[in-house]
Order: sequence, then structure tokens, then C-alpha cells
Amino acid sequence: MTKMVKIAIDAMGGDHAPQAIIEGVEQARDLFEDTIFLLYGKRDVINQYLKKRDRIQVINADEVITMEDEPVRAVRRKKNSSIVMAAQAVKDGQADAFFSAGNSGAVLAAGLFIVGRIKGIDRPGLVTALPVVRNANQSNFVMMDIGANADSKPTNLQQYAILGTYYAERMMYAKHPRVALLNNGTEDDKGNKVHKAAFDLLQQTADINFVGNVESRDLLNGVADVVVTDGFTGNAVLKSIEGTARSMLGLVKDAVYNTGIGGKLGGLLLKNGFNQIRSQMDYSQYGGAVLLGLKAPVVKAHGSSKAPTIVNTIRQIRQMVSTDIVPGVADYYANQQANQAAGVDKPAEND
Repeated sequence: MTKMVKIAIDAMGGDHAPQAIIEGVEQARDLFEDTIFLLYGKRDVINQYLKKRDRIQVINADEVITMEDEPVRAVRRKKNSSIVMAAQAVKDGQADAFFSAGNSGAVLAAGLFIVGRIKGIDRPGLVTALPVVRNANQSNFVMMDIGANADSKPTNLQQYAILGTYYAERMMYAKHPRVALLNNGTEDDKGNKVHKAAFDLLQQTADINFVGNVESRDLLNGVADVVVTDGFTGNAVLKSIEGTARSMLGLVKDAVYNTGIGGKLGGLLLKNGFNQIRSQMDYSQYGGAVLLGLKAPVVKAHGSSKAPTIVNTIRQIRQMVSTDIVPGVADYYANQQANQAAGVDKPAEND
């Protein structure tokens, strides 16, 4: 008998919640027969949009953590909020994973303080998949950290490389994933003290396929399967990619449709091509951002997510649960700590 996957969902988080969340959940329910959905939020509001209750349980949560709330304070004070209750369900073993499109900081805080870190992980990081547009042999890559930790030590970046490798192998089916360090040049001696120390540490890490430094301008060309960076830089790069793609499509569209009848006719002929480019650059097709390094999958979707993105995120979570990413990472660090206790040498950190 197939094991049922249970996902605890913050139904109140996001710009289009709860309607978009519920629409996505109902579509996913119809696609995935092995999945049970626990919806946390204001029951009366959720019931207005819920059409069919098969494999969907509604748990009332009187409080909502808004985008304006200070994340850590809200998680500590709003115990009856949809975010806190959904995260608590994972901690208590009532659900396999936690998903929200709400307040990013609150989701991270709930993941850290309630779900908890895997032993041996210093700072869990956010990982997301991004498209590769100029390599016929590769469709995507993963980048970590994209916003959980603004500042990182070399050992944090080493852990991101290991976590990212696990993710790329199990979620992207990458064989012996190439790991690169995001830097301001490709030469081995590039970067500040942290990057130089991280480069040396990654070279010494036997469990990854480290290929050196990579520049941000080359990311979408498929130069690596896993790109490691601190959360401040990763978040800035992610938003730059997203904003540039949107702006370029807008410029091309304006150039086509503002050149008279001929341009508009040409635009109609190119419409399918534009849609293909837009689809290729839409990283939401891979799901949400995963806070990797916790005791269970915690996934954050963009606040503007609508039903299709919710479905993709649920597909992503199911895959994470079925491929045992979290137990795999936990076993790795448990073995690493056992080796250290037995006297196996550990590479020295150089801050």
C-alpha cells in the first residue's frame, strides 16, 4: 500500500489567499491520490471557497501573521496563527511537510524554532531551482542560499554545497552535480576573505564535485548544477534575474507592438515564441523555495502565487518526501559527526 503524504498548509498566507491556495490544493488533490492536505486558517473563510472535501481537512486558526508583522515576535506570540499551527503539526508528526506563501520571515522562523534543525547543520538555507536557457543538455540548476542568512561563514557555504548536492541529485536527477561558488570572478583567488576561505574549504570537501568560482552573468548558461552563495547575494541575484527577464520581455513587446500594423502582425506570429520564453524563465514551475537543513520539508512560495504555482509546489513537496531528502541529509551529518568523534580529521575553518 502506498504511504499517504500529509502536507500542512498555511491557507491564509499570500496575496491571493485563501482562494488561490484552496484552488491549487483542490487541483493537486485531483492529481495526487496519495496526498492528504491539512489546511490551517479561518474555517469560515476557507469553507467559502472549498468545493470538495475529499482528503482535505480544515483546522481552524484564529490568528493570521500578516506581511507587516515582525516575523520572530509574531511566531512567538501568535500561537494560534495558521503558520505556527501548520509548523507545529509537522513537529508533532501529524504532517510530513509545511508549506506557506505568507510572511517569508515568519515561515523561516517557524521552520527554525518549531520544526527544528537537523543535528550538525549550523544554518539552514533557502534553495530554489532556476532555469538554464543556453544549454541543450541542462534545463535548470539550484542556488543556495537565496535569503535565509544575510551573512555566512565558510563552513555555512560548505554545508550549502552538500545540501544543494543532495537536492540536485534527488529533485533534478543531476548525476554527480557540479558545485560552483558564486564570486566576482572565476579565478581561484577571487573574492573577499570569506569567499577565499570558502573556496579552499570546498576544494577539500570530498563529498561534492566542486568546479570552482562562477560569475552571476554565466548562471543561466548551465555552468553548474549547484551554485553556492550567502543569502544576501543570492537574494539580490535572484531578484535581478527575475526583474531583468520581465523588463526584457516588456521591451521586446513594446518594440514589436509600437511599430505600426507590420509590427503587430509580426507580434502575432511571434506570440507563441514569446510565451515559450516567458514559460522558460518562470522558475515557479519548479515549485517554491525550500528551507533545507530542517527536520522536515519547509517550503515557501512567492506571495503572488496563484493556483498553478501551488500545484507545482505540492508536486515538489511530494517528491521531497518520497525521495527521503531529509533523512538522507540527517544520516550524512550523523555519520560525519560519528567520524569526527572517532578521530577522523576535519578540515579546519578559516574565517
